[in-house]
Amino acid sequence: MLINRNTAISTPKVLLVPYCKHHVPTYHEWMQDEDLQKATASEPLTLADEHSMQQTWRRDTDKLTFITCTLPSVVPDAILATTHDSFDCMLGDVNLFLTDHHDADPSGVVAEIELMIARKRHQGHGYGRASLLAFLTYVIKHEREILREYSRGNASRVEWSAGTPVRFEYFVVKIDQANQRSVGLFESVGFVKVGEANYFCEVELRCEQPAGWSMDADGEYRELRYEGGD
Repeated sequence: MLINRNTAISTPKVLLVPYCKHHVPTYHEWMQDEDLQKATASEPLTLADEHSMQQTWRRDTDKLTFITCTLPSVVPDAILATTHDSFDCMLGDVNLFLTDHHDADPSGVVAEIELMIARKRHQGHGYGRASLLAFLTYVIKHEREILREYSRGNASRVEWSAGTPVRFEYFVVKIDQANQRSVGLFESVGFVKVGEANYFCEVELRCEQPAGWSMDADGEYRELRYEGGD
């Protein structure tokens, strides 16, 4: 998606920035790890393929991605690409994948979340939770703009109209059942398991929009200019 191409998000714990070209080599390195491949149900790609994927994700209207980074000691009003989000600052990523909810209200859209903290040394320190809450705050705050971009991306999708606004039907996440830390994280913010693990040993958790997700009201969440990314 293009909606977040010039936006960074800061919280007391993490900095979220758009996924850009200069992030790809580090992301590619992360994804050579077999444990991450299993956790994300991913196949290893070549570096060239990873660069192509980054550009595809930037253009696709059904995918929204941020890279999670450590927070600068002093947070400026504008976040500079390669300065505040260099490879040594990168922690992981958080993504939104949108699909039409054909089984029920035709104006509803299913929002699937994916969250990854890549390095084992960074896991279990609250970065995943901080990243998730910041991301969900952004998504809920910009629901209308996100869904407008999604709806305009393909004529076969649900149409945006003043009378029948497109909306998030529910949020969903699919997690390897062995990853109890991740399951516990999503349950702690209101997600609930739906059924049993599937053939791929994944459990599905769903949630509507609980009010407690928003970090905006207490001033912990800031949207900043992001400059120099591509």
